[in-house]
Amino acid sequence: MNSYQITLIFYYDYDGQGDDVMSSILSIKNIEKQDGHTIIFPAFSLDVQKQGVLAIHTNTNVRTVLMKMFMGETPISNGKIYVNGVSIESAKKEFFAYVGFCNLNDGLYERLRVKDHYSFYRKLYHSTLTIEEGLRMTQLDIKKSEKVQQLSLSEKRRIQFGRLLFQNPLLYIFEEPDQNVDLETKRVFMKIIRNLKQQEKAILIFTSNMESALSVTNQVYRLDETGLQKLDIVSEEEENQEGNLIDEKDEEIIVQPVHFEKIPTKINDKIVLFDPPEIDYIESGQGHSLIYIKGESYPSMFTLTELEKRLQLYGFFRCHRSYIVNLQKVREVITFTRNSFSLVLMDENKSSIPLSKNKMVELKEILGLK
Repeated sequence: MNSYQITLIFYYDYDGQGDDVMSSILSIKNIEKQDGHTIIFPAFSLDVQKQGVLAIHTNTNVRTVLMKMFMGETPISNGKIYVNGVSIESAKKEFFAYVGFCNLNDGLYERLRVKDHYSFYRKLYHSTLTIEEGLRMTQLDIKKSEKVQQLSLSEKRRIQFGRLLFQNPLLYIFEEPDQNVDLETKRVFMKIIRNLKQQEKAILIFTSNMESALSVTNQVYRLDETGLQKLDIVSEEEENQEGNLIDEKDEEIIVQPVHFEKIPTKINDKIVLFDPPEIDYIESGQGHSLIYIKGESYPSMFTLTELEKRLQLYGFFRCHRSYIVNLQKVREVITFTRNSFSLVLMDENKSSIPLSKNKMVELKEILGLK
């Protein structure tokens, strides 16, 4: 056993953690964050194993706090973060040796050429990756002699990806990796993720874009003031496989009526299942329905009438011919005129939903008002 391994065991024993910390590349244990009396996010735990690709879908504020926690810029008042069994408090140098960060606003040397950046990164991290390999993997071969200031935003983002490839850490943390980038850069990023999985690395992605999260992994979590929740996601391939298995054995199956409590939505080739209480409201327009959750919209697989029937038991109300609202999310009922009403929700955007005059009478009855 060399001294490097002994050091890891020493810090592991010092923190007094179990085997689950050592078996994961990343282990988050009961970290939480409050700002005064406001809960940014309550305590949560999460593990990322080798070849694990996890995305945390959250808002900008939470994402920024998490990045600062991982980078040691914000102290962790409660809980621990371990990478390869080492916490930032017990061994800061070792901790950061295992982690590579790709921040949304990482700076670059604008007057240097692309190949000069890669040459610098290769020397800095004592990397065995050649400059040519780095250029090829980030699709910057033809741009290698250009100065960074001449590149597009997407090409600059690929240089940031390249820096991590030269660093070669155990854990890769990406902040909004494909925000405002072109299609080629998105493809480069997805290919890099596949290669990192083959190398048994761990990848954690922070994003406020659900489609971005789903493009690289089925392991998607939502984090907000209510806590961490894993989303139920099924790819079309998995759905078809399950369907084929049912078809092959349909003579053995007795179909029983099922009360399905999840609401399916479809994003690209993946089906995302939401719990009814998560939904703020539903809007219908141009022949399809959109489900709104925490400011984001998701295309529904059902009509507004079908959703009304499914959600009635969960406190949803058809407040307008084009809207269904979760009454638990309503903060105010506003009267503009004798015939004009609106519902204001408790979501971050304080969404305003129209309320029909005839529905106002029905709502009063539901609320027990005269």
